[in-house]
Amino acid sequence: MDENRSWPSYFKSAFYFTLLLWLIKFAEEQFTLDLHFLALYPREPLGLLGIIFAPLLHSSWSHLAANSLPLIVLGALHTYGYPISKWKTLLVIWLVSGLGVWLFGRSSYHLGASSLTSGLFYFLFVAAIIRRDKVSIGLMFIAVFMYGSIFLGVLPWDPKISFESHFFGALGGTLSAILFRHLDPKPKKKVYEWEREGYSTEDEDEYWKIGYKEKEPED
Repeated sequence: MDENRSWPSYFKSAFYFTLLLWLIKFAEEQFTLDLHFLALYPREPLGLLGIIFAPLLHSSWSHLAANSLPLIVLGALHTYGYPISKWKTLLVIWLVSGLGVWLFGRSSYHLGASSLTSGLFYFLFVAAIIRRDKVSIGLMFIAVFMYGSIFLGVLPWDPKISFESHFFGALGGTLSAILFRHLDPKPKKKVYEWEREGYSTEDEDEYWKIGYKEKEPED
């Protein structure tokens, strides 16, 4: 975490990646491209391409729009709190979600960046539980407040939605939080002047004894 950087700078990477997703969707619509062969289809050899390309594709503009803002916000929170491990985390989420869906997903086309948003969300949540410093806990609270519904995304509540992508993305985020828990240094704890100088109860006792004289009991 670089305290000298401004908040907008933390949004750059996530914003440019999301912009790339919009450009891909625009090109797909504008030039009538059929990119379904790049989607992830479980247990099919050609479906292995989807491990790499599925998060870049979306079935509709509304699908892309639903993923865009969470991707930008969670990506910025992740970059702010975990600048050293951010790329390693993204790689683990990308590969674990893709491989998990290819091995265990339903026989259907799976695509979209929701696996990444789910992974980032669960990373922020689990990392806060493990690290328990004020920055990680603060980032976790923001993520839960804004996108707490992602918790339910790992459940098969809608057959039209790839809960498998959400589940294995969450698994990738959880694994990343555990594997990379020591890579990013915790924020420095503020030490007050009185803590540096030391404090003892003996000093306190001596202070209260100043000017005190024991008197003989009066008759």
